[in-house]
Amino acid sequence: MSSAVVAFMLLEGESCEKVKRKILRDRSNPLELPETAFVSYYRINKEAFRMVLNTIEGHLTRLKVLPVLQLAATLRFLAEGSYQTSVGKDSSISVARSTVSTILDDVLNVMNQLVCPQWVKLEMDEPKQRRSRDYFYTKYKIPSIIGCIDATHIKIIKPSTDEHLFYNRKGYFSMNAMIICDADMKIRTVDARYPGSSHDSFVWNVNRARRHFLRKYESGDRTSKLLGDSGYGIEPFLLTPYRDPSYNSKEYKFNLAHSSGRNIVERTIGVLKSRFRCLLGTLHYRPEKVVKIVNVCCALHKIFRRYNVEYNEESITLPSNNIEELNKILFLYLKEKWIYKYIY
Repeated sequence: MSSAVVAFMLLEGESCEKVKRKILRDRSNPLELPETAFVSYYRINKEAFRMVLNTIEGHLTRLKVLPVLQLAATLRFLAEGSYQTSVGKDSSISVARSTVSTILDDVLNVMNQLVCPQWVKLEMDEPKQRRSRDYFYTKYKIPSIIGCIDATHIKIIKPSTDEHLFYNRKGYFSMNAMIICDADMKIRTVDARYPGSSHDSFVWNVNRARRHFLRKYESGDRTSKLLGDSGYGIEPFLLTPYRDPSYNSKEYKFNLAHSSGRNIVERTIGVLKSRFRCLLGTLHYRPEKVVKIVNVCCALHKIFRRYNVEYNEESITLPSNNIEELNKILFLYLKEKWIYKYIY
C-alpha cells in the first residue's frame, strides 16, 4: 500500500472523527442531564449554571461552539481536574483538545472579569458582619471577629522563567493563595498572584485586604477583626495565637479557642479543593492562568453556597497523588461531620 493511500486514509479517518464530534456536539445539551448528575458533573446546579451563563455568554464569541458547551467544558475541567483531552471526549461536550484549550482561555478570562468581582467581595454589610461576630463569640468567646485568613499552595509545573521563586518550602513548585472566609464558609477574598516561595505574611502585607482592614481600624472601627495563624504578624485587626504559652494559662486557653475558630478557613479550603479537584493536582499552565483558575474556583464555591446546592461530598473520589492534602481534607471533613457535633 502506497504512502499516499495511507495518508489519505488517515486524513479521511480524522475527517470522520471531526464530523462525528460535531454531530455529537450539536445534539448535546448538558442541561438535559438529571439535576443530581448535573451537580456531580459541574459542581453547581442548573439554576446557578444559567445565572453564570447569562452573565458571560455574550462575551464568548471567538468560537462557533455554543456558550452553554463552553461553560460546561470549563466547569467539567475544574471539577474533575483531568486533562483537556478527557474533557473534550465527554459525551455532553464533544470537542477537540485544542478547542478545549481555547475554551478554557476564553471562559476563564470572561469569568475573571465579570463573575469573580461580583461574587468574591471583601466588603460585608452589617447583618453579615453581625452574623459572623455572633458565630465566633457564641462558639469560641472571641469578640469582634468577622472572618479568618489562611494560605494554601496550588501545585504547578516548573515555570520556564524564575523557577526558583515558585519552589516552596514543601519541596514543589506552587502559587501561594491567600484566602479570607466568613463564618458561613463563604470566600470573601482570594489572592493567588504570588509564587510559592512567598511567605504568608508577605502576601498579607502587600494585599489590598490588609489596607481595607487598616482603613477601617483607623476610621474608628474596632469590631472588624480576623483570626490568622502564627505565620502572620499580630495587628489590631488580625489576632494570632500566643507563642509557647504555659499549660492551662489564659493564653493557652485562648490559643485553643483561637485554633478552633480558625478551623473554619481550613475547612473552607478543604471543601474548595475537594469540589474543584483541579486544585488538588498539579496544574500544567503558566502561573498567570493558574491565578485565573483559582479565582474562578473561589467564585464558584461562593455561588455553590449561595444557591444551597445539594451535593454529597462523600461521593467524591479524591486523587491519591497528594497524600498531604488528602489526609488534611479527610481530617477536616471528619472533624466537621462528627467531632464538632459531639462537642457542641
